[in-house]
Amino acid sequence: MTFELKKLSDVCRLINGRAYKKHEMLAEGKYPLLRVGNFFTNRSWFYSDLELNEDKYCDRGDLLYAWSASFGPRIWDEGKVIYHYHIWKIELNESLVDKGYLYHLLEWDVEQIKEEQGTGTTMVHVTKGAMENRFLPFPSLQEQKRIVALLDTVFTDLEQARAKAEQNLKNARELFDSYLQQAYSQNGDGWVDKRLEDVLLDRPRNGWSPPAKNHSDIGVPVLTLSAVTGFRFNKHKVKFTSAAVKESAHYWVNNGDLLITRSNTPVLVGHVAICSNIEIPTIYPDLIMKLKLDAGKVDTKFIYYQLRSERLRKIITSSAQGANPTMKKINQGIVQSLPIRYPTIECQKEIVLGLDSIYETTIKLEKIYRNKLENLNELKKSILQKAFSGELTHD
Repeated sequence: MTFELKKLSDVCRLINGRAYKKHEMLAEGKYPLLRVGNFFTNRSWFYSDLELNEDKYCDRGDLLYAWSASFGPRIWDEGKVIYHYHIWKIELNESLVDKGYLYHLLEWDVEQIKEEQGTGTTMVHVTKGAMENRFLPFPSLQEQKRIVALLDTVFTDLEQARAKAEQNLKNARELFDSYLQQAYSQNGDGWVDKRLEDVLLDRPRNGWSPPAKNHSDIGVPVLTLSAVTGFRFNKHKVKFTSAAVKESAHYWVNNGDLLITRSNTPVLVGHVAICSNIEIPTIYPDLIMKLKLDAGKVDTKFIYYQLRSERLRKIITSSAQGANPTMKKINQGIVQSLPIRYPTIECQKEIVLGLDSIYETTIKLEKIYRNKLENLNELKKSILQKAFSGELTHD
Protein backbone atom coordinates (compact mmCIF):
# COMPACT_ATOMS: atom_id res chain seq x y z
CA MET A 1 0.00 0.00 0.00
CA THR A 2 1.39 3.39 -1.00
CA PHE A 3 0.94 6.42 1.23
CA GLU A 4 1.78 9.94 0.15
CA LEU A 5 2.55 12.50 2.83
CA LYS A 6 0.51 15.65 2.28
CA LYS A 7 -0.09 18.78 4.25
CA LEU A 8 -3.52 18.83 5.81
CA SER A 9 -4.16 22.13 4.01
CA ASP A 10 -3.70 20.29 0.68
CA VAL A 11 -6.84 18.22 1.21
CA CYS A 12 -9.11 20.41 3.33
CA ARG A 13 -9.77 23.84 4.85
CA LEU A 14 -10.06 24.57 8.58
CA ILE A 15 -12.75 27.12 9.40
CA ASN A 16 -12.73 28.78 12.82
CA GLY A 17 -15.91 29.25 14.78
CA ARG A 18 -16.71 32.50 16.57
CA ALA A 19 -15.65 33.74 20.01
CA TYR A 20 -18.45 34.92 22.29
CA LYS A 21 -18.78 37.51 25.01
CA LYS A 22 -20.68 36.59 28.17
CA HIS A 23 -23.73 38.68 27.29
CA GLU A 24 -24.03 36.79 23.97
CA MET A 25 -24.25 33.40 25.71
CA LEU A 26 -27.92 32.95 26.62
CA ALA A 27 -29.73 30.49 28.87
CA GLU A 28 -32.14 29.89 25.97
CA GLY A 29 -32.31 30.98 22.36
CA LYS A 30 -32.63 29.99 18.72
CA TYR A 31 -29.32 28.16 18.26
CA PRO A 32 -27.39 25.93 20.67
CA LEU A 33 -23.81 27.16 21.11
CA LEU A 34 -21.40 24.25 20.67
CA ARG A 35 -18.39 24.68 22.94
CA VAL A 36 -15.51 22.25 23.53
CA GLY A 37 -17.20 20.91 26.67
CA ASN A 38 -20.38 20.09 24.72
CA PHE A 39 -18.22 18.60 22.00
CA PHE A 40 -17.25 15.79 24.36
CA THR A 41 -19.27 15.18 27.55
CA ASN A 42 -20.82 18.36 28.97
CA ARG A 43 -24.55 18.50 28.28
CA SER A 44 -25.12 21.97 29.81
CA TRP A 45 -25.68 24.31 26.87
CA PHE A 46 -25.65 28.02 26.19
CA TYR A 47 -27.66 29.46 23.29
CA SER A 48 -27.55 32.36 20.85
CA ASP A 49 -30.03 34.36 18.78
CA LEU A 50 -27.29 35.76 16.53
CA GLU A 51 -27.67 35.38 12.77
CA LEU A 52 -24.21 34.67 11.35
CA ASN A 53 -22.51 33.75 8.10
CA GLU A 54 -23.34 30.19 7.11
CA ASP A 55 -19.78 28.98 7.74
CA LYS A 56 -20.23 29.72 11.47
CA TYR A 57 -22.90 27.01 11.75
CA CYS A 58 -22.39 23.26 11.64
CA ASP A 59 -25.01 20.61 11.00
CA ARG A 60 -25.44 16.86 11.03
CA GLY A 61 -22.62 15.11 9.15
CA ASP A 62 -20.06 17.93 9.39
CA LEU A 63 -16.52 16.97 10.37
CA LEU A 64 -15.32 19.08 13.30
CA TYR A 65 -12.11 19.36 15.34
CA ALA A 66 -11.76 20.71 18.88
CA TRP A 67 -8.34 22.29 19.27
CA SER A 68 -8.27 23.86 22.75
CA ALA A 69 -7.96 22.12 26.15
CA SER A 70 -9.57 18.80 25.12
CA PHE A 71 -9.00 18.12 21.45
CA GLY A 72 -9.74 15.76 18.62
CA PRO A 73 -12.20 15.14 15.74
CA ARG A 74 -15.90 14.39 15.73
CA ILE A 75 -18.49 13.92 13.01
CA TRP A 76 -21.38 16.00 14.28
CA ASP A 77 -24.48 13.82 14.62
CA GLU A 78 -26.98 16.31 15.99
CA GLY A 79 -28.88 19.28 14.55
CA LYS A 80 -27.78 22.75 13.47
CA VAL A 81 -25.66 24.64 16.00
CA ILE A 82 -23.30 27.57 16.15
CA TYR A 83 -19.79 26.34 16.90
CA HIS A 84 -17.30 28.13 19.13
CA TYR A 85 -13.93 29.62 18.15
CA HIS A 86 -12.12 26.69 19.81
CA ILE A 87 -13.58 24.33 17.20
CA TRP A 88 -12.78 24.07 13.52
CA LYS A 89 -15.24 22.97 10.87
CA ILE A 90 -13.39 21.02 8.18
CA GLU A 91 -14.29 21.67 4.55
CA LEU A 92 -13.08 18.72 2.47
CA ASN A 93 -11.69 18.50 -1.05
CA GLU A 94 -13.74 15.37 -1.79
CA SER A 95 -11.70 14.54 -4.88
CA LEU A 96 -8.68 13.99 -2.61
CA VAL A 97 -9.96 12.81 0.74
CA ASP A 98 -12.78 10.71 2.15
CA LYS A 99 -14.51 12.19 5.21
CA GLY A 100 -14.44 8.93 7.14
CA TYR A 101 -10.76 8.43 6.35
CA LEU A 102 -9.85 11.94 7.53
CA TYR A 103 -11.89 11.47 10.70
CA HIS A 104 -10.04 8.25 11.62
CA LEU A 105 -6.72 9.76 10.54
CA LEU A 106 -7.21 12.75 12.84
CA GLU A 107 -8.24 10.40 15.65
CA TRP A 108 -4.96 8.56 15.23
CA ASP A 109 -2.99 11.79 14.90
CA VAL A 110 -4.14 13.00 18.33
CA GLU A 111 -1.90 10.32 19.80
CA GLN A 112 0.97 11.39 17.58
CA ILE A 113 0.60 14.99 18.73
CA LYS A 114 0.65 13.86 22.38
CA GLU A 115 3.83 11.89 21.77
CA GLU A 116 5.50 14.89 20.16
CA GLN A 117 4.58 17.05 23.14
CA GLY A 118 6.28 14.62 25.51
CA THR A 119 5.00 11.99 27.90
CA GLY A 120 2.71 13.35 30.58
CA THR A 121 2.37 16.77 28.96
CA THR A 122 -1.10 18.29 28.97
CA MET A 123 -1.99 19.52 25.50
CA VAL A 124 -3.29 23.06 25.86
CA HIS A 125 -4.11 23.71 22.22
CA VAL A 126 -3.12 23.08 18.62
CA THR A 127 -2.60 26.17 16.48
CA LYS A 128 -4.37 26.47 13.14
CA GLY A 129 -1.12 27.10 11.30
CA ALA A 130 0.59 24.09 12.83
CA MET A 131 -2.38 21.89 12.01
CA GLU A 132 -2.63 23.07 8.40
CA ASN A 133 1.10 22.39 7.89
CA ARG A 134 0.95 18.95 9.45
CA PHE A 135 2.08 16.18 7.07
CA LEU A 136 -0.20 13.15 7.18
CA PRO A 137 -0.39 9.90 5.15
CA PHE A 138 -2.91 9.69 2.31
CA PRO A 139 -3.27 6.71 -0.05
CA SER A 140 -5.49 6.84 -3.11
CA LEU A 141 -9.14 7.76 -2.60
CA GLN A 142 -10.16 4.19 -3.40
CA GLU A 143 -7.74 2.86 -0.77
CA GLN A 144 -9.02 5.42 1.75
CA LYS A 145 -12.54 4.07 1.29
CA ARG A 146 -11.31 0.49 1.74
CA ILE A 147 -9.57 1.41 5.00
CA VAL A 148 -12.69 3.20 6.25
CA ALA A 149 -14.86 0.17 5.49
CA LEU A 150 -12.50 -2.10 7.45
CA LEU A 151 -12.23 0.32 10.37
CA ASP A 152 -15.98 0.85 10.53
CA THR A 153 -16.56 -2.91 10.71
CA VAL A 154 -13.95 -3.44 13.44
CA PHE A 155 -14.97 -0.36 15.42
CA THR A 156 -18.63 -1.38 15.33
CA ASP A 157 -17.64 -4.54 17.19
CA LEU A 158 -15.48 -2.53 19.59
CA GLU A 159 -18.27 -0.09 20.29
CA GLN A 160 -20.65 -2.94 21.05
CA ALA A 161 -18.10 -4.36 23.51
CA ARG A 162 -17.61 -0.89 25.00
CA ALA A 163 -21.35 -0.36 25.34
CA LYS A 164 -21.66 -3.71 27.14
CA ALA A 165 -18.83 -2.84 29.55
CA GLU A 166 -20.30 0.60 30.20
CA GLN A 167 -23.72 -0.93 30.84
CA ASN A 168 -22.21 -3.44 33.25
CA LEU A 169 -20.45 -0.57 35.03
CA LYS A 170 -23.74 1.32 35.23
CA ASN A 171 -25.55 -1.79 36.50
CA ALA A 172 -23.00 -2.23 39.29
CA ARG A 173 -23.50 1.34 40.43
CA GLU A 174 -27.28 1.10 40.19
CA LEU A 175 -27.26 -2.10 42.24
CA PHE A 176 -25.41 -0.34 45.05
CA ASP A 177 -27.78 2.65 44.78
CA SER A 178 -30.75 0.30 45.16
CA TYR A 179 -29.27 -1.11 48.39
CA LEU A 180 -28.78 2.45 49.63
CA GLN A 181 -32.39 3.30 48.92
CA GLN A 182 -33.56 0.15 50.66
CA ALA A 183 -31.37 0.79 53.71
CA TYR A 184 -32.78 4.27 54.29
CA SER A 185 -36.39 3.41 53.49
CA GLN A 186 -36.79 1.16 56.50
CA ASN A 187 -39.47 1.77 59.09
CA GLY A 188 -39.67 0.42 62.58
CA ASP A 189 -39.06 1.10 66.23
CA GLY A 190 -36.24 3.50 66.94
CA TRP A 191 -36.17 5.30 63.59
CA VAL A 192 -36.56 9.08 63.83
CA ASP A 193 -36.94 11.76 61.17
CA LYS A 194 -34.83 14.87 61.71
CA ARG A 195 -32.93 17.55 59.85
CA LEU A 196 -29.17 17.33 59.45
CA GLU A 197 -28.68 20.33 61.73
CA ASP A 198 -30.19 18.25 64.58
CA VAL A 199 -27.17 15.94 64.57
CA LEU A 200 -24.45 18.58 63.99
CA LEU A 201 -22.26 19.90 66.81
CA ASP A 202 -21.70 23.11 64.87
CA ARG A 203 -22.89 24.72 61.66
CA PRO A 204 -21.24 23.52 58.43
CA ARG A 205 -18.15 25.59 57.84
CA ASN A 206 -16.35 26.49 54.64
CA GLY A 207 -12.62 25.90 54.44
CA TRP A 208 -10.00 28.38 53.30
CA SER A 209 -8.45 28.85 49.88
CA PRO A 210 -5.05 30.58 50.07
CA PRO A 211 -4.32 33.42 47.61
CA ALA A 212 -3.33 32.30 44.12
CA LYS A 213 -0.06 34.22 44.41
CA ASN A 214 1.02 31.73 47.08
CA HIS A 215 0.50 28.62 44.95
CA SER A 216 3.66 26.56 45.13
CA ASP A 217 5.21 23.22 44.21
CA ILE A 218 5.89 22.58 47.90
CA GLY A 219 4.40 23.76 51.14
CA VAL A 220 1.16 23.06 52.97
CA PRO A 221 -1.24 20.78 51.04
CA VAL A 222 -4.70 22.18 50.27
CA LEU A 223 -7.38 19.77 49.10
CA THR A 224 -9.06 20.36 45.74
CA LEU A 225 -12.68 19.57 44.85
CA SER A 226 -11.42 16.38 43.20
CA ALA A 227 -10.35 15.08 46.61
CA VAL A 228 -14.05 14.62 47.46
CA THR A 229 -15.72 14.33 44.05
CA GLY A 230 -16.85 10.79 43.32
CA PHE A 231 -17.72 10.00 46.98
CA ARG A 232 -14.23 8.63 47.62
CA PHE A 233 -11.59 10.64 49.48
CA ASN A 234 -8.30 11.08 47.62
CA LYS A 235 -5.58 12.67 49.72
CA HIS A 236 -3.38 13.10 46.65
CA LYS A 237 -5.75 15.61 45.02
CA VAL A 238 -4.09 18.69 46.48
CA LYS A 239 -2.39 21.94 45.62
CA PHE A 240 0.35 23.44 47.75
CA THR A 241 0.59 26.88 49.30
CA SER A 242 3.42 28.92 50.75
CA ALA A 243 0.95 31.25 52.50
CA ALA A 244 1.20 31.73 56.26
CA VAL A 245 -1.18 29.43 58.15
CA LYS A 246 -2.53 29.28 61.70
CA GLU A 247 -2.30 26.06 63.67
CA SER A 248 -5.46 26.97 65.59
CA ALA A 249 -7.54 27.77 62.48
CA HIS A 250 -10.73 25.88 61.64
CA TYR A 251 -9.63 24.89 58.13
CA TRP A 252 -7.51 21.84 59.00
CA VAL A 253 -8.90 18.38 58.31
CA ASN A 254 -8.38 15.17 60.23
CA ASN A 255 -8.96 11.52 59.45
CA GLY A 256 -12.64 10.73 59.99
CA ASP A 257 -13.90 14.22 59.08
CA LEU A 258 -16.96 14.31 56.80
CA LEU A 259 -16.61 16.77 53.90
CA ILE A 260 -19.17 18.00 51.36
CA THR A 261 -18.49 20.02 48.20
CA ARG A 262 -20.52 23.22 48.05
CA SER A 263 -19.79 24.15 44.43
CA ASN A 264 -19.46 22.09 41.27
CA THR A 265 -21.39 21.06 38.17
CA PRO A 266 -25.10 20.28 38.71
CA VAL A 267 -24.32 16.54 38.80
CA LEU A 268 -21.28 16.76 41.09
CA VAL A 269 -22.30 19.43 43.60
CA GLY A 270 -22.81 18.14 47.14
CA HIS A 271 -20.57 15.09 46.84
CA VAL A 272 -19.37 13.77 50.21
CA ALA A 273 -16.35 11.84 51.44
CA ILE A 274 -14.74 10.86 54.74
CA CYS A 275 -11.10 11.89 55.19
CA SER A 276 -8.68 9.00 55.51
CA ASN A 277 -4.94 8.25 55.42
CA ILE A 278 -3.94 11.89 56.00
CA GLU A 279 -0.38 11.86 57.33
CA ILE A 280 0.60 15.55 57.25
CA PRO A 281 -1.39 18.68 58.24
CA THR A 282 -3.81 19.43 55.39
CA ILE A 283 -6.23 22.29 54.69
CA TYR A 284 -9.66 22.01 53.08
CA PRO A 285 -10.66 24.81 50.66
CA ASP A 286 -13.44 27.38 50.60
CA LEU A 287 -15.54 25.34 48.15
CA ILE A 288 -15.78 22.44 50.61
CA MET A 289 -17.66 22.37 53.93
CA LYS A 290 -16.79 20.25 56.96
CA LEU A 291 -19.60 18.63 58.94
CA LYS A 292 -19.09 18.00 62.67
CA LEU A 293 -21.48 15.25 63.72
CA ASP A 294 -22.73 14.37 67.18
CA ALA A 295 -21.26 10.89 67.71
CA GLY A 296 -23.79 10.27 70.44
CA LYS A 297 -26.61 10.40 67.90
CA VAL A 298 -25.22 9.26 64.57
CA ASP A 299 -22.43 7.24 63.04
CA THR A 300 -20.38 9.29 60.54
CA LYS A 301 -20.44 6.62 57.86
CA PHE A 302 -24.18 6.13 58.29
CA ILE A 303 -24.72 9.83 57.46
CA TYR A 304 -22.12 9.66 54.65
CA TYR A 305 -24.02 6.85 52.96
CA GLN A 306 -27.35 8.59 53.50
CA LEU A 307 -26.05 11.76 51.83
CA ARG A 308 -25.24 9.57 48.80
CA SER A 309 -28.76 8.14 48.63
CA GLU A 310 -30.98 8.99 45.67
CA ARG A 311 -33.50 10.80 47.90
CA LEU A 312 -30.96 13.26 49.31
CA ARG A 313 -29.03 13.61 46.05
CA LYS A 314 -32.25 14.80 44.38
CA ILE A 315 -32.83 17.34 47.12
CA ILE A 316 -29.25 18.60 46.95
CA THR A 317 -29.11 18.96 43.17
CA SER A 318 -32.55 20.58 42.95
CA SER A 319 -31.65 23.04 45.73
CA ALA A 320 -28.32 24.06 44.19
CA GLN A 321 -28.32 27.64 42.97
CA GLY A 322 -26.40 29.84 40.55
CA ALA A 323 -26.89 31.73 37.29
CA ASN A 324 -24.16 29.74 35.54
CA PRO A 325 -25.78 26.50 34.25
CA THR A 326 -22.43 24.68 34.43
CA MET A 327 -21.62 25.58 38.03
CA LYS A 328 -24.06 25.37 40.94
CA LYS A 329 -23.67 26.01 44.66
CA ILE A 330 -25.27 24.90 47.90
CA ASN A 331 -25.05 26.93 51.09
CA GLN A 332 -24.96 26.12 54.79
CA GLY A 333 -28.71 26.59 55.11
CA ILE A 334 -29.44 24.01 52.41
CA VAL A 335 -27.09 21.49 54.01
CA GLN A 336 -28.44 22.01 57.53
CA SER A 337 -32.05 21.60 56.39
CA LEU A 338 -31.49 18.24 54.63
CA PRO A 339 -34.02 15.68 55.94
CA ILE A 340 -32.33 12.65 57.47
CA ARG A 341 -33.59 9.60 59.30
CA TYR A 342 -31.80 7.22 61.61
CA PRO A 343 -32.35 4.39 64.12
CA THR A 344 -30.24 3.60 67.20
CA ILE A 345 -26.44 3.81 66.96
CA GLU A 346 -26.21 -0.01 67.16
CA CYS A 347 -28.61 -0.39 64.23
CA GLN A 348 -26.76 2.31 62.26
CA LYS A 349 -23.48 0.42 62.63
CA GLU A 350 -25.12 -2.82 61.44
CA ILE A 351 -26.47 -1.06 58.36
CA VAL A 352 -23.04 0.45 57.66
CA LEU A 353 -21.37 -2.97 57.86
CA GLY A 354 -23.79 -4.30 55.25
CA LEU A 355 -23.34 -1.28 52.97
CA ASP A 356 -19.53 -1.47 53.32
CA SER A 357 -19.57 -5.07 52.11
CA ILE A 358 -21.79 -4.26 49.11
CA TYR A 359 -19.72 -1.15 48.32
CA GLU A 360 -16.46 -3.12 48.32
CA THR A 361 -17.96 -5.59 45.86
CA THR A 362 -19.16 -2.70 43.71
CA ILE A 363 -15.67 -1.15 43.68
CA LYS A 364 -14.16 -4.48 42.56
CA LEU A 365 -16.70 -4.77 39.74
CA GLU A 366 -16.08 -1.17 38.69
CA LYS A 367 -12.35 -1.87 38.50
CA ILE A 368 -12.95 -4.91 36.27
CA TYR A 369 -15.18 -2.98 33.87
CA ARG A 370 -12.90 0.07 33.82
CA ASN A 371 -9.99 -2.19 32.91
CA LYS A 372 -12.05 -3.64 30.07
CA LEU A 373 -12.78 -0.13 28.79
CA GLU A 374 -9.09 0.80 29.00
CA ASN A 375 -8.12 -2.36 27.11
CA LEU A 376 -10.67 -1.53 24.40
CA ASN A 377 -9.19 1.96 24.09
CA GLU A 378 -5.71 0.51 23.70
CA LEU A 379 -6.95 -1.96 21.10
CA LYS A 380 -8.52 0.87 19.11
CA LYS A 381 -5.24 2.82 19.19
CA SER A 382 -3.38 -0.26 17.99
CA ILE A 383 -5.78 -0.76 15.08
CA LEU A 384 -5.50 2.89 14.04
CA GLN A 385 -1.71 2.61 14.15
CA LYS A 386 -1.83 -0.38 11.81
CA ALA A 387 -4.27 1.39 9.48
CA PHE A 388 -2.02 4.39 8.93
CA SER A 389 1.23 2.49 8.73
CA GLY A 390 -0.04 0.23 5.94
CA GLU A 391 -0.45 -2.90 8.09
CA LEU A 392 -4.24 -3.20 7.96
CA THR A 393 -5.24 -6.10 5.74
CA HIS A 394 -8.57 -7.52 4.65
CA ASP A 395 -8.12 -10.30 7.20
